[in-house]
Amino acid sequence: MTAILTNLRNAVGVGAALAGLLLILSITVWGARLDIVFWQFVFRWFHVLAGVMWIGLLWYFNFVQIPTMPKIPDDQKPAIGKHIAPEALFWFRWGAMATIVTGLILAALNNYIVEVLTLGATNGFAVPGHIALGIGMWFGMIMWFNVWFVIWPNQQKALNIDNKYPDISADDKAKSARTAMLFSRTNTVLSVPMLFAMVSAQGLFRIS
Repeated sequence: MTAILTNLRNAVGVGAALAGLLLILSITVWGARLDIVFWQFVFRWFHVLAGVMWIGLLWYFNFVQIPTMPKIPDDQKPAIGKHIAPEALFWFRWGAMATIVTGLILAALNNYIVEVLTLGATNGFAVPGHIALGIGMWFGMIMWFNVWFVIWPNQQKALNIDNKYPDISADDKAKSARTAMLFSRTNTVLSVPMLFAMVSAQGLFRIS
């Protein structure tokens, strides 16, 4: 058991195997069918997994790393910038990408992608769930854009990731770090109504 828990790949593999076992039981024992509902479930599951990775790291940055950095002695800060932050940013940005892609696929599988992207306009705003989900999706896409086209490029400069900006000035580093922080904080603000809209579409309005 120790060999599993001390190795992340092994631990994740066991988690995936247990989920696979539940999937097999769902089909062979509990009567789940390999139809469109099955694939809707699969992509909803992937969407939730990716979203947990993305929003979890977003909140880690904003609730833990950013507020804690001023308290860390200057001689210890390079370890965060050179090792922890780049690794976290990798999973952060690809978690964002996976969340958006699986969300769009899920909406397409549910046959309401046009309705939600138009905030319910195509059906005369008659389905509140489409409006709510559309608001959540648009907030999510704005957040995704911020991650890939604002936060990540500015963090590359601020942290000189992969030595891409070896000659950047201290002032430019500071400006990039501030820009990344402000847009990360913007995403934190948007994450709260985004999650509310997503959950309300399934909870308050119960769209399939």
